[in-house]
Amino acid sequence: MSPESQRTYSFNLRPSETDLIFKKIDKRSTGFYFKKAQDTVKQVRLQMLPIMQRANFNTKRVYGWADGPMIPNVGSQYYISTGFYAKLWIFHLQIQPEYVLASNNSYKGLDSTYSESIILSKFRDYNTGDYPERFGEGNYSRLGWGQSKLTMNAGSFELGISTQNIWWGPGQWNGLIFSYNAAGFPYLTLNTSRPAKTFLGNFEGQILAGRLENSMLEPTQVSSLNEKFFREFSGDWRYLNAIVISYNPKWISGLFLGGSRSFQQYNANRGDLFRDYFPIFDVLQKEKIFKNDNSVEFDNQGRDQQLTIFFRLLVPPAKAEIYGEFGKRDHNYNWREATLNPEHARAYLFGFKKLVSTSAPNQFIQVRSEVTHQQESVNRYIRYPGTTGGLSWHTHTRARGFSQWGQPLGVGIGIGSNIQTLEVALVDGLKKKGILVERLANSQDFYYRALAKDPTKNPWIDLSFGLLWDHQWGDFILTSKTQFIKSYNYQWQNGEDSTPDFPTGNNPLAFYGSFSLIYQIPR
Repeated sequence: MSPESQRTYSFNLRPSETDLIFKKIDKRSTGFYFKKAQDTVKQVRLQMLPIMQRANFNTKRVYGWADGPMIPNVGSQYYISTGFYAKLWIFHLQIQPEYVLASNNSYKGLDSTYSESIILSKFRDYNTGDYPERFGEGNYSRLGWGQSKLTMNAGSFELGISTQNIWWGPGQWNGLIFSYNAAGFPYLTLNTSRPAKTFLGNFEGQILAGRLENSMLEPTQVSSLNEKFFREFSGDWRYLNAIVISYNPKWISGLFLGGSRSFQQYNANRGDLFRDYFPIFDVLQKEKIFKNDNSVEFDNQGRDQQLTIFFRLLVPPAKAEIYGEFGKRDHNYNWREATLNPEHARAYLFGFKKLVSTSAPNQFIQVRSEVTHQQESVNRYIRYPGTTGGLSWHTHTRARGFSQWGQPLGVGIGIGSNIQTLEVALVDGLKKKGILVERLANSQDFYYRALAKDPTKNPWIDLSFGLLWDHQWGDFILTSKTQFIKSYNYQWQNGEDSTPDFPTGNNPLAFYGSFSLIYQIPR
């Protein structure tokens, strides 16, 4: 593929099909899923897919995200997937199931000795989301359809049904609406399989309608707290409708602009009109939807909207790129409010990547970084006077969490959390040796809602240092990461030597390891 043709692909919609005649890993993602070859010569094709195995290990507490159907887990966890791909004329079939087995050990979670008001504040997150601390008791296992699909292709477009994970937006470690953080869900899709060329430039996009499931699990590991404070799930499934568009202007080859919008609601609340099946085409202003300036009927539908805009700018001569994404979790009442109060219910991420040539051919020093911010803005004190603020990203009063089987579909670092990530590595093709540093501020919305006024309580911050090593031996590809996580004020709990006059946090050290081995079956 020429450099010019590479720039027509935005990588704002993943997985991506390219005109490569052999499989390569999409290194902009987690190294977890593959780009499929586009065979323009053969009309009939059958091939085995790679065998993918992954093992994770956590001590003391959960850590790690963007690993598909694997769950937040303490102890060991194992993933395996393989299958086959078949093509017959315009029909494409991919069967790629996934199996996960996790030890799912108990660990120190929410402190049950907190006052009732603090626990109620934490359950506000639990009762507007679906993000349990632990996935039941004992070992956890799940077998699913994984990265499977059945589609028809015509030109640049694809129509069909799928359970593939999708990633929308330019993020490298997180995506505001969709990333590889949760198990795939079943959905109908109309999407571009390659950029659609027009006189204005290249367009990529996807429209989907899917089905999301709740975990049906209690949120904490303390039964008495769950019995007293938890609002149980109804048992209904959630209808999802979403759209994304990415545009590459003809006159600026390295610039990609786009946006996405999603709606979810419990199926029992959905009507039978066109706008009930495709709310993505509704107007953006709430005032246009209300009847006689009354929001009761609209609010009773229990719709949860997310809206993002994003960009990605490639600068090939500098071997660099910058990108960003800004999202809103709630409608604005009108354009005036959107202009005066853009920070309401927002989240954002931005980052960059830079390659520096070395003396060796095709070898580079790669520097990349990303910031993801979900914490509510300070305008909550003005917008909600006398209260504790609004809702966090990926939560909703009626539609619960934007999740599948108890994991967020987009940002996987925790409700109301913020993170900064920096990676420096030596890369040569699929080979990599590097370091990773992260700062994760956990559940900031809850902290400032419930604990910030207590002088003995400080924010829960995780500082981590990691080693990265990726290597290829023939048809085998290894991707590995080991991280040491130092927690400060873990779960906002004080240490044993803490006193009111000299408060000290609980500061444990934990380990997280992730090892992925992929075997590409020779043709």
